[in-house]
Amino acid sequence: MSALLLLARYFSASVRGQMQYPGSALALGVAQFFATIIDILAAWALFDRFGPVQGWTFGDIALFFGMVSVSFAIADFLSRGFDVFGTSFVRTGDFDRVLLRPRSAALQLIGYEFRLSRIGRLAQGLVVIGLSTSVLGLDWHADKILLAIWTIAGGVALFIGLMVLQATLAFWTVESLEVMNVVTYGGVQASQFPLSIYADWFRNFLIFVIPLGCIAYFPVLALLGKPDSLGAPDWLLPLTPAAGFVFLGISFLAWRFGVAKYTSTGS
Repeated sequence: MSALLLLARYFSASVRGQMQYPGSALALGVAQFFATIIDILAAWALFDRFGPVQGWTFGDIALFFGMVSVSFAIADFLSRGFDVFGTSFVRTGDFDRVLLRPRSAALQLIGYEFRLSRIGRLAQGLVVIGLSTSVLGLDWHADKILLAIWTIAGGVALFIGLMVLQATLAFWTVESLEVMNVVTYGGVQASQFPLSIYADWFRNFLIFVIPLGCIAYFPVLALLGKPDSLGAPDWLLPLTPAAGFVFLGISFLAWRFGVAKYTSTGS
């Protein structure tokens, strides 16, 4: 059985299980839609009261917010197994069974659970992108649509990479480290605003350490047709989402090292 067919079966089983309680699945999806919508409403209230900040308008911020929300929703949908890896696999000893199966551990963790509730956050991100399009009057030519898909793909890769790193640390800590939420959920919040408003040290952290700026700030500038006030050349802006895939590759190298050093905790 091919990996894609196996993932399709995992997905089918996960959806059937969650749809045993359709009311609950719908309520969770609606809750995801509204859970973080207050952030963009707060941004609207601030811009409506004080006007543009350093040349950035509410429409610009909405595009940052929507692109990052869509990327994170897809990554969260695909990486549940890595998110709960320490608590549900290492501490319980269930990872032993994963290693005994004739499939890669990473593939099995991707197929562990596809949470339908994440569709709520995905819908929220798409609605906010639509709002930004309306406010800014964006014209979505084919090249911009391709750039938006490329940007979201880079964001999905980076956020999955963060989940993989979190799971890798569990090989030594046993439990899933909640401190990683600082760079996952906190990173989502930080990348929903332009880098130019941050201090130099934090800006460099978001470019060179955890390259969240590369999957949001720079490509969104290209979508908006704005030059980078930080000095990055225009030709570089649409290329930066590649950093998300590089980060994912490094994360899986760390994951392989962690698997090689894994010692069972028993059951």
